[in-house]
Amino acid sequence: MSTLDIPELALVALVGVSGSGKSTFARRHFAPTQVLCSDTFRAMVADDENDQSASGDAFEVLHHVAGKRLRAGRLTVVDATNLQQHARAGLVTVAREHDVLPVAIVLDVPEPLCWERTQARPDRTFGRQVLGRMQRDLRRSVGRLEREGFRKVHVLRGVEEIEAAEIRYEKLFNDRRELTGPFDIIGDVHGCRAELEALLLRLGWTLHRDGSGRPVNATHPEGRTAIFVGDLVDRGPDSPGVLRLVMGMVGAGTALCVPGNHEQKLLRKLRGRNVTVSHGLAETLAQLDGEEPGFVAEIAAFVDGLVSHYVLDGGRLVVAHAGLKAEYQGRASGRVRAFALFGETTGETDEYGLPVRYPWARDYRGSAMVVYGHTPTPAPEWVNNTICIDTGCVFGGALTALRYPSRELVAVPAAKEYYRPARPLTSTPAALPSGAAEASSGSTGRPGAAERDDLGLDLRDVTGRRHLDYGYGTVTVPAENAAAALEVMSRFAVDPRWLPWLPPTMAPCSTSTVEGFLEHPAQAFEDYRRAGVDRVVCEEKHMGSRAVVLVCRDEVDPAAAAGAGRFGPGDGVVYTRTGRPFFGGRLDRALLARVRAAVGGAGLWAELDTDWLLLDCELLPWSAKAGGLIREQYAPVGAAGRAALPAVLDALDRAAGRDLPVADLRDRMARRATDLDRYTEAYRSYVRPTDGLAGVTLAPFAVLATEGASHAGRDHGWHLALADRLHGADPELFTPTRRRVVDLGDSVAEKAATDWWLELTGAGGEGMVVKPYAGLGARDAEGRLLQPGLKCRGREYLRIIYGPEYAEPDQLAVLRQRSLGRKRGLALREHGLGLAALDRLADGAPLWRRHELVFAILACESEPVDPRL
Repeated sequence: MSTLDIPELALVALVGVSGSGKSTFARRHFAPTQVLCSDTFRAMVADDENDQSASGDAFEVLHHVAGKRLRAGRLTVVDATNLQQHARAGLVTVAREHDVLPVAIVLDVPEPLCWERTQARPDRTFGRQVLGRMQRDLRRSVGRLEREGFRKVHVLRGVEEIEAAEIRYEKLFNDRRELTGPFDIIGDVHGCRAELEALLLRLGWTLHRDGSGRPVNATHPEGRTAIFVGDLVDRGPDSPGVLRLVMGMVGAGTALCVPGNHEQKLLRKLRGRNVTVSHGLAETLAQLDGEEPGFVAEIAAFVDGLVSHYVLDGGRLVVAHAGLKAEYQGRASGRVRAFALFGETTGETDEYGLPVRYPWARDYRGSAMVVYGHTPTPAPEWVNNTICIDTGCVFGGALTALRYPSRELVAVPAAKEYYRPARPLTSTPAALPSGAAEASSGSTGRPGAAERDDLGLDLRDVTGRRHLDYGYGTVTVPAENAAAALEVMSRFAVDPRWLPWLPPTMAPCSTSTVEGFLEHPAQAFEDYRRAGVDRVVCEEKHMGSRAVVLVCRDEVDPAAAAGAGRFGPGDGVVYTRTGRPFFGGRLDRALLARVRAAVGGAGLWAELDTDWLLLDCELLPWSAKAGGLIREQYAPVGAAGRAALPAVLDALDRAAGRDLPVADLRDRMARRATDLDRYTEAYRSYVRPTDGLAGVTLAPFAVLATEGASHAGRDHGWHLALADRLHGADPELFTPTRRRVVDLGDSVAEKAATDWWLELTGAGGEGMVVKPYAGLGARDAEGRLLQPGLKCRGREYLRIIYGPEYAEPDQLAVLRQRSLGRKRGLALREHGLGLAALDRLADGAPLWRRHELVFAILACESEPVDPRL
């Protein structure tokens, strides 16, 4: 039995003459979707799989499809004769373009058997001399395959060997997804052995020394694994000592290591290659002169065995010396290795004569966190879920480690400047006093790692038809909806940095069957009871305008690199449910100042350990924001009715006096006049005069997020308690939200809540919102997200929505046929996108990762849904 080892991701070319059994072999060992057959593609372009004149077009399409599969990371098998060098060269090119390994499997079957099989196929009409020519091509090809670029070549000779063959898939050396950590990822050491020892000790590692007292291994009591990002050698005082320790740790299985460009240059020198001795290599070579030849040979073998990069923790983490673009991760080619070692340059040099490096991290859109070194930086900074942890220890900076998955940064200062850098570090490690470590959370943006999430927005991230898997579900954003959202975002919305979340639309409860009511609490309770919810909170629904308030404790300087600086310069923002500034200018600033003072007065800055707060609110009165709408849409209806109906009733009264049969019509017009009065009274109850902020109140009902935390998992009791404290701190600005907590199934509690609703709505209130008490992230028994709230609007309020006469029995009967499914589906999609946006905000995700979700919420608003629901 022959076992053929094939990388899990590869382009596999089957090589053999016609009749050698390539298609049969492919069917036996590979899934149908993995196999691209040249005959099939000839049939696609020419309606005849034997039309050799169509081969050029057929292979052009085949290569295109193969490229699409390889780009998506899928094994691809090409079933063709592949006997001509030019045909194989095309496949090798496709493999190289997508940084995968090309593999050849040769089926060498005796010519008489191939001829016998060919004659048995009526679609094969060529002569035996063609088969003979194929056999000669096969013999010439076998010895060339490796020189042509095929990394693995398997030759199966004879039918028995072919039938006994088995495919065994092997992972690439860089694929260590099974390792989940926790990890301590250590930046460029450059021969600074003393600092490396100090850093390991600070991280809780135990050093193990040989008889001469030299450290040769280290272990961690919690089973952590160290990962070194390369550049262990050159410039520093003890490159052999660093190598001895790291090699011991890797050999013992307590560490992984990727190569740096300095190790690669050292390896070439140790192998006798002609290299320029510069950039600290001379120091390393001088230090190695004092070592045993056997140890130097071990160093060469160690460096030679290092893998360009590692993909870890199920693909969530990538470590490479100079970083790695998303399309290179988990791939294997010279191009991938070169990028991992050296990064990418613009071809220019700076004023110090050093190459200008292309800022690939600004364009990074991968889901994996990338940790790298190579280019010294004064302080680690997060850019689009990537971080450089080379803080220039050998240049007098610090040696830094990133703890994964906690994203904590730990550093020790360099004892001295061992090597003068060609380009000075732009700041000194003053924040790292001797004997102290810097620890900071990159996910929260607290002092330490600067979060550069203000960079990297790209129009391509949000335009066109897009499919998003956001963790709570999936959504497809049509191109036309994206275009509508782009119009709002680009022309009217606040700075995207200050727009971390948008409120979802809210669906009403199921249509009521209670006489005279379109919506009623009984249906809201029943909706949640069917979903398995046992406790709800009924919150007074304020009739105003939705307002989201992002308020900072202090003014953020444009140069700030931490805390609320992730949002850009400023002290906060107030925006509408479509992301527009609420009032704009002076009024927004004044409102933020009041909110900021109240948050401080309520003691929430310290209690929540945050420098910013994200609040979901309703701003009252409705007329403060909707004055134009009231004047242009609602008031004209009332005015027209009040002008016309008295004259209509007078005319009908005169007609009745002449004994005309108008009684029914007169009653209907009288009811219409009464309904119109109720309609006018309904919208007028939400109108009151305001002057600037005088007369304006804010009703918060959720503290959505604070620094490093989403509070979607908190129950509504917690949220409303904080809202009450804000009211206590500034009762003139903040309006409390009245509520009732109801245990479903308790008929007394349900009736009490219903009576309360009737009282609220009878006094002119809009109604109430019924929510699962467990919080915004509540799920049903099957783990599906629940509606975050169901609105239950009052009978009189609905006149504003459906018209003055909507409660007439005939109209109510029609309205009860309304369909809620589309509205509820939209509400859930927007809610899930919002939760994901809060999660990414809390996790310190880059701006583009948050913005694509907020943008999708706004795009969902273009869905054609009855606006009255």
